Amino acid sequence: MRGMDTGPGTGRPTESGTAVLERPAPVKHLAHPWQTVVWNDPVNLMTYVTYVFSTYFGYPRDEAERLMMLVHTEGRAIVSRGGREQMERDVNALHEYGLWATMEQVAP
Repeated sequence: MRGMDTGPGTGRPTESGTAVLERPAPVKHLAHPWQTVVWNDPVNLMTYVTYVFSTYFGYPRDEAERLMMLVHTEGRAIVSRGGREQMERDVNALHEYGLWATMEQVAP
């Protein structure tokens, strides 16, 4: 048929043989492009930080202690990942608990 060959990826032919360009599929963004970071501070006790991680995030005690030790020994720990709005909520909640927390975009 005349006009049916539009070339690879250029579009789809119509009955009249005219190619209709199709919009490319949108680029999918990372499922979890943001993360919440808790930073070490000289004020909060390790037991309190563990308590906050268990209470707010629902982490089991072992995981809460592991994250707390990362904060204590490495100066920071990533405690949650997700969409920007959720990470903003997490950071605000951690501030309410008196912890130093920030959010950052995950590098692609």
